[in-house]
Amino acid sequence: MKKASRVFYITFALIILTVAFGVIAPQAFEKGTGSIRSFIDTSFGWYYLMIMALLLIFTFIIIISPYGKIRLGKDTDRPEFSTISWISMLFSAGMGIGLVFYGASEPLSHFAVQPATAEPGTDAAFKESLQRTYYHWGIHVWAMYGMVALSLAFFQFRKGQPALISSTLKPIFGKKMEGPLGTLVDVLAVFATVFGVATSLGFGAAQINGGLSYLFGVEQNQTVQMIIIAVVTVLFIMSAWSGLNKGIKYLSNANMVLAVILLILVLVLGPTLLILNMFTETFGAYFQNLIGLSFQSAPLNAENRSWLNMWTIFYWAWWISWAPFVSMFIARISKGRTIREFLIGVVFAPTIFGAFWFAVFGTTAIDTQKNGFDLTAFTTEQSLFAMFSEMPLGTVMSILAILLVGTFFITSADSATFVLGMQSTNGSLLPSNQIKVLWGVAQSLVAAILLSVGGLTAVQNTIIIAALPFSFVIILMVIALFKALNAELQLMKIKK
Repeated sequence: MKKASRVFYITFALIILTVAFGVIAPQAFEKGTGSIRSFIDTSFGWYYLMIMALLLIFTFIIIISPYGKIRLGKDTDRPEFSTISWISMLFSAGMGIGLVFYGASEPLSHFAVQPATAEPGTDAAFKESLQRTYYHWGIHVWAMYGMVALSLAFFQFRKGQPALISSTLKPIFGKKMEGPLGTLVDVLAVFATVFGVATSLGFGAAQINGGLSYLFGVEQNQTVQMIIIAVVTVLFIMSAWSGLNKGIKYLSNANMVLAVILLILVLVLGPTLLILNMFTETFGAYFQNLIGLSFQSAPLNAENRSWLNMWTIFYWAWWISWAPFVSMFIARISKGRTIREFLIGVVFAPTIFGAFWFAVFGTTAIDTQKNGFDLTAFTTEQSLFAMFSEMPLGTVMSILAILLVGTFFITSADSATFVLGMQSTNGSLLPSNQIKVLWGVAQSLVAAILLSVGGLTAVQNTIIIAALPFSFVIILMVIALFKALNAELQLMKIKK
C-alpha cells in the first residue's frame, strides 16, 4: 500500500477548515468569496482571455512541429487503451455531466434570456447562442486541458517522474519542487480537484432530482439529493476500486453509447433539418470568428462586459480550476501515444462532438421556445425534461437522460477519486484502494454538507478563486515543457 503523503494531510486539513467555515457562517462565506470572485472577474478577465488564447496557439505549434513525433513513454511503448475507449474516458472525465446539464439550457439562455450582443428572441440571437456555447465548451478548453495533460504525461512516461503537478516544474526550479514549494503546488491542485468535483456532485444530484420530480412527482428537496449522492457514492467507489481497466473504462464506454443513443433520438425526433443547417452554419461561423471571440473583452461596453464576466470569464476560470483533475486523468490514460496523436485526439474529438451535441439540444430547445412552449419558466435542471415532454418518446428520452447523468456522475467522481489518490501518494500510478475510498467518501461528504447549507455557490466562488494562482502554475508548466521538449529533441538527434 502506498502511504499518504504530506499533501494528503495538509489538503485534508484545509478542506475541513473550509467546510467548517461554510457550515458555521454560510452567508459570510458566500459574501466573502463572492466579493473576491467579483474582483478577479473585473481585474483579471483580460488575463484569462489571453492565457486561454495563448494555450490554443501553443497547442497548434506543438502539433505541427517536430515535437509531435515524440512518444509519451519509451519509443517502444504503445497505447494501453483503444482509441474509442481513450476518447470516451477523457470525454467522460472532462465535461460529460455538463453536456446534459447545460445542453439545452445554455443555448436557450443565450437566445431568450440574455444574449451576448443580439436582441433576445431574434434570428441573430439564435445563431449567436450556438456560437457562444461552442466557444465556452470547445477548442480553447480542450487545448488548455491538452497542454497541462501533455506536460504531465511527458514527465511521467518519458522522463520517469512521479505523477504530480510539481514534477513538471523541475526543469525550472530543480530540486526545490521536492520541498515546500512543490508541496504548495500539489496542495493547490488537490484542493481545486476536491471542491470542483464536490460542486459537480451537487449539480448532478440536483439534475437527477429535477428529472425524477418532473417525471414521477418525486419531491425536489435536499433529502432526496442526499440519497442520490449516497447511492452514487457507493457506485463510484465500487468502480474506482475495480481500477482503470474495468470500472472506469467500461462505464466510460457505456456513457458514450447512452450519449450517442440520446443524441440520435433528439436529432431524429426534433427539428432534424433545422438542426443540421444550424450546426453547419454556426460551427463554421464559430471558427470564422474564433480570433475575435478569443480576445473580446468589451472594455467600452459595460453591459457586454457584465455578460462576459458572467459567462466567458466564469467558464475560463472554472475550466482552469478543473485542470489538475481532468488533465492528470487524461495524462494517466495516454501512455504510448505520440504527442501529435495525443493533442489531435484530446483537442478535436471532444470539440466536434460537444459542438454537435449543443447544436442538437440547443436548436431543439430554441425551436420549442419559438413554438410557444416557454422553457425559460423551468429551472436549469428541469428545462431538458420539459423540452422532452413536447417531443415524441419524451418519457423514454427523459429516463435515458437521467441514466446518462448518473453514469457521467459516477465516471467523473471515480476518475477524480483515482486522481486524488495519485496526487496524495507521491504520484503513485496505482494508488491504494483505501486512499481512493477515503477520497471518495470525503468529496461526497463535502458535496452533501455544503448542499445542506446552500453553500454550493460559495464553493464555486472558492475554486474560481483557486484558479487564479493555478493559472500561473500552468504558465510555468508550459515554459518547462518547451524547455524539456527542446532537450529531448537534441537527445534524439544525438542517439541517431
